[in-house]
Amino acid sequence: MTSPAPDSSFVPATGLLAGLDLLQISQSGPVTQVRLNRPAKRNAINDTLVAQLHTAFVNLPADTRAVVVSGAGDHFCAGLDLSELVERDIHGAILHSRGWHAAFDAVQFGKVPVIAVLHGAVVGGGLELAASCQIRVAEDSAYFGLPEGQRGIFVGGGGSVRIPRLMGTARMTDMMLTGRVFDADQGERYGVVNYRTADGEGLAKGIALARKIAGNAPMTAFAVMHALPRIVEMGPAEGLFTESLMAAAASNTPEAQDRLRAFLEGRAGKVVKQS
Repeated sequence: MTSPAPDSSFVPATGLLAGLDLLQISQSGPVTQVRLNRPAKRNAINDTLVAQLHTAFVNLPADTRAVVVSGAGDHFCAGLDLSELVERDIHGAILHSRGWHAAFDAVQFGKVPVIAVLHGAVVGGGLELAASCQIRVAEDSAYFGLPEGQRGIFVGGGGSVRIPRLMGTARMTDMMLTGRVFDADQGERYGVVNYRTADGEGLAKGIALARKIAGNAPMTAFAVMHALPRIVEMGPAEGLFTESLMAAAASNTPEAQDRLRAFLEGRAGKVVKQS
């Protein structure tokens, strides 16, 4: 099942972003799409692609409020391009891994929330990339693997930090030691996947979520992206104090005050059960 054609409302990026040849970047209003564009290689990540991802997320259009990441062709991303796995000394190997960390940190702790749309292979570095996004949408065809154990290597793109926080250490250990592969339903059950769709419907769902997220107050989105994952790692006292600081910062912006007045005056909808 190949990925669907891009939404016709999206316009190709210009300038610096247009020159990133291993990515297809486009924008529709406040939503920017970043599509991995190495379909013949199952979107495997080589040194150039990871550098371009870093560049893209550091240089998003100023009016972007949410990003959708997807993959061209039959797969989201098959992980590290092993054809580029050359012998490095230990220092060089550490720097290589840290380059991936910098790129994926720019995704997780960047300017705006990111939704990953997953289909086909979400393997190795592809799963590490997906784990760095705030929300993950998986089509029926999506499957998840960490074959590093069978390749004689170890995760190096942040997977040991991010993936256990989604699925648990025991499941990640199983995947790496035995080569076990999870399907999309297991991915949802185990906490990797937030939303499930039929094949060919993931991108539309991801874009719809991005448009909804783009309507949030920017300071609240920033707090959810940057403060929440850090608070979780803190001790209770430190976490509660940090929460107080972020709550004060978020609720006292002019936009937040306008939204609160709209609710109190009956101009904003109440929370209702969704079908």
